[in-house]
Amino acid sequence: MNSSNLFDEPPLTSLSRGGGCGCKIAPGLLSELISKFALMPLPKDYLVGVNNFDDAAVYKLNDTQALIATTDFFMPIVNQPFDFGRIAATNAISDVYAMGGQPILALAISGMPTAKISKFTIQNILEGGSSACADAGIAIAGGHSIDSAEPFYGLVVLGLVHPNDVCTNSGAKLNDIVVLGKPIGIGIMSAAIKKGRLSQQAYSEMIAVTTQLNTPGPKLAKLAGVHAMTDVTGFGLAGHLLELATAARCEIQIDWNKVPILPQAHSLLGEGIFTGASRRNWESCQDTVVLPNGFGDANLTLLTDPQTSGGLLVCCDPFLVEKVLSIFNENGFYHASKIGKIVFSNSKPLIRVY
Repeated sequence: MNSSNLFDEPPLTSLSRGGGCGCKIAPGLLSELISKFALMPLPKDYLVGVNNFDDAAVYKLNDTQALIATTDFFMPIVNQPFDFGRIAATNAISDVYAMGGQPILALAISGMPTAKISKFTIQNILEGGSSACADAGIAIAGGHSIDSAEPFYGLVVLGLVHPNDVCTNSGAKLNDIVVLGKPIGIGIMSAAIKKGRLSQQAYSEMIAVTTQLNTPGPKLAKLAGVHAMTDVTGFGLAGHLLELATAARCEIQIDWNKVPILPQAHSLLGEGIFTGASRRNWESCQDTVVLPNGFGDANLTLLTDPQTSGGLLVCCDPFLVEKVLSIFNENGFYHASKIGKIVFSNSKPLIRVY
């Protein structure tokens, strides 16, 4: 149900400056803000903290269980309230899957301009979030809400994982193959929504991608040859590849022709539609990304396009890549593709696109 139509409310995306994971603080500025905390030693039993900008914190409970804790929230990326709630919740749950865990509990975080949108719209957002949690086999057990100038919604998510199965972003090894689980282009499509330029077919494709839970994560983390994993969100493909390269001190080579891209993204770029966050992302990583001659502005925009509820990035032994792809395919991730490899280790972090 679209409550905006029923009550003559403004479109959700018109109520905020940004939307989805494109709302994130720029990666360069974020690094400066938390640099002091990243240098602090982790207390006993903390397996993962902020040191390598991983997807979630992990705390060892006992010899067979570790607790994963994460939170994620953002402003509207679409105008349909139910879809907004589903996307935001799916995105938040993804961080648990990216660490190799199974979600067990969620808390909702919401801020709503109650003078501008109806209670029916807010209820639909909450119902969308609850729907995504139900798909993940968990419930929203509580949360917190405020009356805010701009709408936002998200979750705190807790999960469990065996301590031996925790998969961080820092373990990539020389000759590992890099696999991407979902196509990119979500930021461009969200910009088209704000301009009223996205077709219904493209919208349906966008919703299918952004509400697809990254359930292969725990299965992949149990494979001995999977060395690193993260998910692609607001810093774009280049930014999250750089996080892998920085954490593992390696160079990653990317075959651009193998990167899956949403069908409508190229045509929308041709119409001049893109997000300002892609430029911001490029400014943060341009010194560590090498592009081929003739790469072009359109491809650069896609490389740095902020994703919301994006796909898993997996680094695995070459002998395991077909198994990794089969797990993705068995779980409905038909766009999953091997997009590159680790070509140097113990080196300056670098992304080389060819």
